[in-house]
Amino acid sequence: MDTYAPPPKLSFDTHPSRYRHWTLAIDGDIARLTMKVTPFGGANSELELKSNSYDLSVDIELADAIQRLRFEHPSVKACVITSGHDKIFCAGANIYMLASSTHPFKVNFCKYTNETRLAIEDASQNSGIKFLAACNGATAGGGYELALACDEIVLIDDGSSTVSLPEVPLLGVLPGTGGLTRVVDKRKVRRDLADAFSTLAEGVKGKRAVEWGLVDAVVPRSKFADTIAQRARDLASKAPKERGSKGVPLDEIGNEYRHVSFTVDEKSRTAELVVKGPTDATLKEDSSFWPLRMARELDHALLRLRFEHENVGLVIVRTEGDKQKAHEIGELLARNDSWFIREVRLNLARTLRRMDVTARSFFAVVDEKSCFSGPLFELLLACDRSYVLDADRVDVWPGSLSAGALPGWNGLTRLQTRFLADPMKAEKVLAAAKEGPIDGATADKLGLATVFADDIDFEEELRVAVEERASLSPDALTGMEQNYRFAGPETLATKIFGRLSAWQNWIFIRPNATGERGALTMYGKPERPQFDTRRT
Repeated sequence: MDTYAPPPKLSFDTHPSRYRHWTLAIDGDIARLTMKVTPFGGANSELELKSNSYDLSVDIELADAIQRLRFEHPSVKACVITSGHDKIFCAGANIYMLASSTHPFKVNFCKYTNETRLAIEDASQNSGIKFLAACNGATAGGGYELALACDEIVLIDDGSSTVSLPEVPLLGVLPGTGGLTRVVDKRKVRRDLADAFSTLAEGVKGKRAVEWGLVDAVVPRSKFADTIAQRARDLASKAPKERGSKGVPLDEIGNEYRHVSFTVDEKSRTAELVVKGPTDATLKEDSSFWPLRMARELDHALLRLRFEHENVGLVIVRTEGDKQKAHEIGELLARNDSWFIREVRLNLARTLRRMDVTARSFFAVVDEKSCFSGPLFELLLACDRSYVLDADRVDVWPGSLSAGALPGWNGLTRLQTRFLADPMKAEKVLAAAKEGPIDGATADKLGLATVFADDIDFEEELRVAVEERASLSPDALTGMEQNYRFAGPETLATKIFGRLSAWQNWIFIRPNATGERGALTMYGKPERPQFDTRRT
């Protein structure tokens, strides 16, 4: 069964006043995010989301709430994530939604939920907001993975509530949002205990959950509310003091972009993404500030690309605008360390990392109109290839941001990742940029061009490359690109996404999970799944 997909116009814009599944409440320096999923309020209104199970619409609201905490509520230092249901924290992703989804949707759903949980950890590490999972009931699958993204996990001790990752024994798949990695890498649970835990469909409760390191504390129901309140205060007291006092409201993006244009050619299975540089380089402490609005539009376009245009395989990335102003904006972002500018930088870094794990080929085109300058220079580095025209007025201009303010998933700058074999080359690029824009010939010598061609050959080189790319297996390209984009040291994120690029494109299409008698297909039915017992 491979029929379900979200409505093609599913919106990635929302607001707390329109949340159907979450409630965001602010009390001084402590926020509370309460999950109470509306059973028939998901992307598919005919599908019931039981037991606080979630679909994409639930996670869109969660991602929005985390983003708003960072920009609109800078006074918040701790956030409690809990459930509005008694005896249920969260059952994870809705199984019937997953079982009936298309393969591309399954993969992109898991990828999006991963990015949201990584954004929680990013907010803890870089924005001074500590997160406490108040698990007031059964916490299973993706629900436990949500808790794992928090700084602390407290489980209610009521004799029945457990934490569990039941995907292997029940569904024949793996936890989809980093659960296995976080159990051993983040919480450092012993390998043998982690192995036992991940094959116990019923999960682990009470003191054993604490002893194994799966949660930080278990608390009786009579003391649960008071304990959560005190632990939240303790977390807030340890948070950095320098966050601001007045927030910046975030407007809706919609599909009418100001700084990004996104066009699709379904016939050739290609898209063109054009990012326009700033028209001025002044600081505006509101949501119209160019690098904030531009990055949010780019993020929005990447999500539409994933969920609305699954047949598009290649994206041509272009930029336009005033290189001087873009460079000035980049220097402003790099040198100003106010809370607002810091959040703008962090948001831009998250958007670029969203591009890093988007399963599409990206080719950057550098010509006379281009503005790969300042923050937009990172777009060139984020692409799989760069095609640079050999002509006057064609240049690139990296700035201070490229020295470390916008790290990739591996913790390195994109220049460092590009030049792993010779780290000094990254320094040479930055040194050359201090003298001004880098012309095409110099960019080629510095290793910034995949193809450097004059106007006679340039368009033909690009055309042939596009046609060749379209002829290759999309599955093979996805695996290849994800391997190459994660060069360098491993981090929690690279482990999660590196493994996902393998298993999401394998386990989800294997008959043991999604075949006619696979575990995911047979879930909820009286018949037992049937497995091909051969190991590969």
